This record gives sequence, structure tokens and C-alpha cells, in this order.
Amino acid sequence: MAGFILTLTLLPDCGIAQKKKPIDNGYYITYPDKLLVRVYLSQKYAPLTISALNNDKDLNYKTSSKLSLGIGATYSNVTLNLSYGFSFLNKDKGQGRTRGLDLQFHLFPHKLAIDLLGTFRRSYYLDPKDNNGLNLSAYYKRPDLKRDIIGLAVFEVPNAGKFSYRAALTQKEWQTKSAGSLLYGGEAYYGTIKADSSFVPNPVANNFPQYGVHQINFFSIGPGVGYAYTFVLDKHFYITGSVIGAVDINFSTEEHAGGNDKKVSIIPSGVYKGAIGYNSSTWSIGAHIIGDALYVGSASSSKEYFMPTGNLRLILTKKIGLKRPIRIHRQ
Repeated sequence: MAGFILTLTLLPDCGIAQKKKPIDNGYYITYPDKLLVRVYLSQKYAPLTISALNNDKDLNYKTSSKLSLGIGATYSNVTLNLSYGFSFLNKDKGQGRTRGLDLQFHLFPHKLAIDLLGTFRRSYYLDPKDNNGLNLSAYYKRPDLKRDIIGLAVFEVPNAGKFSYRAALTQKEWQTKSAGSLLYGGEAYYGTIKADSSFVPNPVANNFPQYGVHQINFFSIGPGVGYAYTFVLDKHFYITGSVIGAVDINFSTEEHAGGNDKKVSIIPSGVYKGAIGYNSSTWSIGAHIIGDALYVGSASSSKEYFMPTGNLRLILTKKIGLKRPIRIHRQ
């Protein structure tokens, strides 16, 4: 997406109605009084896959989201990031221009991992390099295809006294010893995908029972459980993996020229996070990925629609010590 992307995030240090468990400094160190400044590269993605039957090729619609260069800062519980998709990082290959708004907030109050999603994308394309059965010689552009999704996932992190999400994903803390934690909680998503005409192009209509569908409305909600672990080598080098599997009740409606079809189904979904890098009390460099794997049931097909959302980042961070102000107590 073009233009500046501004992110302001508030990171509470304690969960709602929670008793904060003490941090074990033998596993990670926190820096409440340091200013973190960063420079980063960011790439967001929000594809849409329509599955074919039998051995026919799927349709993998993609966005032309730009690679963004950004700067940011974190102090106490407030993070401010500003990024822009410069032209020298993004060559025009003829895929069309994806427009809209993409908000992804990942909050880590004590003993909780919260993911807030608000992605509103318009304009997709099919890549001629993909084996989709269309035999394309150029990008097949769909400026009319729009995908709007909002969602919330909240998961408990029982071992937050030893395992830190912030160390791997925001560098506000430093994990010095390997540790992990069970994760459990729930998620909910609501979304609409629509276009001016059928999602499935005419040349491959016979391969897709979804042919003619031009709008999908859905709501999903369900519980999930998973595990997160950070492996630390020599205190500074780390690899973090976090996977949550959920089972959702999905309510979907497909609209087509003949009317609409509804379906209620039990479908899987997932939340994943991964990171690798170097961390210390002064400098951090790392890469991470955060995303949601979301499926939506189809009344016209036995296969679900697949619409993941995520963000890839490469970040260099400097931690700067700030002196606390002297407090004068007046009588």
C-alpha cells in the first residue's frame, strides 16, 4: 500500500484483573527506563486462495503491498512507528496497486498475548508464474476485489515469569536463558470479501464449484491452544517459535446471481509467530514473522477459502539508557 504507515501502540504491563507474577531475572531482563529506537523493513501480506476440486490448480490472489522502510521508538508502554514504501524498494511489475488500510496490533501485557487485526484491502492479482490453469502471459488484475477483516485473539501465557514475547518481537526485554510456555485462549473474526463479478474467472469456471460467487460474509469464533518457546545460545542469540491451533465455529454466506447460500461449519485456524536474531542490553537485530491462518467455509464447495494475514519484519534496535527524574517531595 502506498503512503506513510503510522503506528501508535500502548503496551500495558499488566493484564486486566490479573495478579502480576514476578519476573525471573535468571531467564530474561526488562528495561522499563530505556528508550528504544529502531529502523526496520516491513512487508505485510493478505492473500486469498480459492481451492479447486480434484487435481485442478487453485487460484492464489495476491496483494501488491509495498516493502516499507521505517523508523520508530519505544519508551515505557508507548511505541510509535512511521514507515513508507519508497519507490527504490518497490519496482512496478504491473500487478496493479493495492489500496486500503492494514492495522495489525500485537500486544504483550503480562501473562497475555493479544492480536488485534483490522485489514481492509482492495485490488488483487493472479501471477502468471503460478500454475493456476489460466495460462496467463501477464498479471491478471482484479481492482474490484476487496477483502475486509477484523479480528481479536487473546491467549494466556502462564509462564510469563520466565518466557518473554517482548524479547523476541519488540526487543523491549532480553531473554538470556531458554524457556517456553503453554498458550490457551480464544479468537473471533468477522469479514467480507466481495467483487463486481465472480471471484473465479470464466476460463476456469468448470474447475471451481464456487464459480459465480461474488461476495462472502463470515463470522468465526472458537478456542485455541498452543505453545511458544525461545531457544537461547550464549545468552545473545535466539530462535523463537510460537504456534496456536484453534477450532472455530464458522458462519458463512456466499452471494451469487441466483441468491445466497449459508453454511455453518467447524474449521481450523491458527496464530503463528517466529523470530530469530541477536539481543543484548544495548543492541538488537532480528527478523520476525507474525500472522493468522484463517479459513472460511464454503456452501458451494467441500473446500474452504484460505485468507491468511501477516507481517514480516527485519529490525535493528538501539537501547538508550535514560536517567530517572529526581522527585522532590514537598511537605
